Amino acid sequence: MATSEFWQRTSTSASSSREWTGGLAGDALRGSQAMARLWMALDAITIVASAVVATLYYRMRKGPVASSGEILQGTFVHQGATGLLLALFLCFFAVSLMLISRRLNLYSPTRLNGILNEQRRSVQACLTSGLLLTGVLYLMRASFVHRSIVLVAVGLVTIGLSLRRLAYRLLLYRGFEHGVGTRNVLIVGTGPNAMVLRFYLESIRHLGYRFKGFIASPDSDEFPGSGARFRTPSSDQVGTLDTLFQQVRKLFIDEVFFATHCEPSVVADVLEQARALHVDLRMVPELPDGLAMNSPIEYVGQFPTVPLHRGQATEVRRALKRALDIVISSMALIFLSPVLLVIAIAIKLDSRGPVFSSSERAGSGGRVFRCFKFRTVVCGAERQRGGLSAMSECGGLPFKIAGNPCMTRLGRFLRRHSLDEFPQFFNVLRGEMSVVGPRPLPAGVVRDSRLAHQRVLAVPPGITGLWQMQGLQDPSPDGYVSLNGMYIENWSIWLDLKIILRAIGVVLAGAGA
Repeated sequence: MATSEFWQRTSTSASSSREWTGGLAGDALRGSQAMARLWMALDAITIVASAVVATLYYRMRKGPVASSGEILQGTFVHQGATGLLLALFLCFFAVSLMLISRRLNLYSPTRLNGILNEQRRSVQACLTSGLLLTGVLYLMRASFVHRSIVLVAVGLVTIGLSLRRLAYRLLLYRGFEHGVGTRNVLIVGTGPNAMVLRFYLESIRHLGYRFKGFIASPDSDEFPGSGARFRTPSSDQVGTLDTLFQQVRKLFIDEVFFATHCEPSVVADVLEQARALHVDLRMVPELPDGLAMNSPIEYVGQFPTVPLHRGQATEVRRALKRALDIVISSMALIFLSPVLLVIAIAIKLDSRGPVFSSSERAGSGGRVFRCFKFRTVVCGAERQRGGLSAMSECGGLPFKIAGNPCMTRLGRFLRRHSLDEFPQFFNVLRGEMSVVGPRPLPAGVVRDSRLAHQRVLAVPPGITGLWQMQGLQDPSPDGYVSLNGMYIENWSIWLDLKIILRAIGVVLAGAGA
């Protein structure tokens, strides 16, 4: 069906959509609004309680408390001021907090936000409201409201709201662990986009989703250009689009995700049936060759967009990254020198050959350099690599093979804990690499690779990066390119620090390659 016909169908079904709004959408909207009103009421109660406690605290510092009237006269108001004016200030603070909280999506479903993100936004909402309150008090010359009461009240509100949201979230998570409040989902599609989505739904705890299976699509189950090796296992496929809603009833499905391209007419038909059965339907945006995979969604007004390219980093940011590389690599080499010595001795005792190995790698701008590592394979392994390239899990870019027969016993341990990468801190000091960045590719592979893979040469290669942290969900060449492309387009010092912290956890847990 053509796109115009699809929009015609959509417009002609407007009346049925309005009827459905009174059903599924209406129930969901009313439910979310009721929850938002409940959170607003709790926020108001927290504000009033915090103001009372702050007043008591201030009054106790001034002397013994005699009565509530004395508290009011001795703290909130002086001569000529009324309790009505104070109530207006309190209402202003409450309304400001609620509006800012709504603007920061603090009243949206909890499952869609992480703990740290929610806590950060809670603090931001409270402090912003507090600043607005102090500004109003200053402009109105309300000197009868003591500043210590305002500071203590804003602090108590911040702590109270943060602790309340944290307690609610922990209770919610505990329910998820026992199957309470979770949502069963099906994913339409069997390509890499669908597999990545499944990984996220199962690994991110606060979502509360339970994956029930894949639904095969007759149109396109894979990204263009990806091979059949990326299809999902048949054991995870529970049906096709023809039997989608039979599986919805059988598996008690709450949400269906479209993670593949489908004709508009097909989506419209599924949408109508989803409305009738009160099943949520979501569409995952995608672009060919995985260009949008792992990229953040940014809203321009009400339109969701996927940024594919950003301007290059400024010289100041590059200088900061280089300074961070020098500091981290210097400290690493100093504090890890005993470990490096022990590993070198162990390699000499484990197998015959040199302690270090080096290979030609392509750096920033395609410049070739020698990349150092602890030797983890037997001598002469490079000669056998040509025959093993077809077994690479990543299609040859980069070369990665499970159960490599050339690897030594000690080498497997070093690879598992990523200890073989430690000598690359010398490459970082020499300016050939960075602590965080795309993995350096063999010079020969880069010369033969397609143009899309050249984007990894826009920044210095790194010891660790996004691909090492998340590459297990999609070890394909497209996954390698998209993850490194995401890093290049969204680079920041904070992103580097987050990747470094995660890399430390990978090393300690032994979850490396």
